Amino acid sequence: MNRLWTIVGVRDVARSLAWYQQLFGQPFVPPDHGYFGQLRDSDGTVLLCLHAWGEHEHPSLISPDSGPPGNGLLLFFRVDDLDAALQRARRIAERLEEEPHLNPDTRTMEFSLRDPDGYYVTLSAS
Repeated sequence: MNRLWTIVGVRDVARSLAWYQQLFGQPFVPPDHGYFGQLRDSDGTVLLCLHAWGEHEHPSLISPDSGPPGNGLLLFFRVDDLDAALQRARRIAERLEEEPHLNPDTRTMEFSLRDPDGYYVTLSAS
């Protein structure tokens, strides 16, 4: 296996992409298409793909109404700048789902929040 591309269904690709770019302190880059966008690292590595609900008839991306957003999915990102990411998260999120704390399994600090579509997102110090 070379790379894993995690694709999540979103209501508004441009809005979700901008939200993630803000969270990670990246410059704004519009999505390639109205129905699909990619969050990329500075070296071009795809970190997350955002796919509009109902486009292209993918069975698991038909409608957000068929189940709760992110059921069975945790978007977990390791970041080099957790303190800066926390400041950005506090600016764009209504509230954090989990305040910064030490994860006893990874032995790193982390916090969690919800993205615009309700997905549970955890950022952890690398």
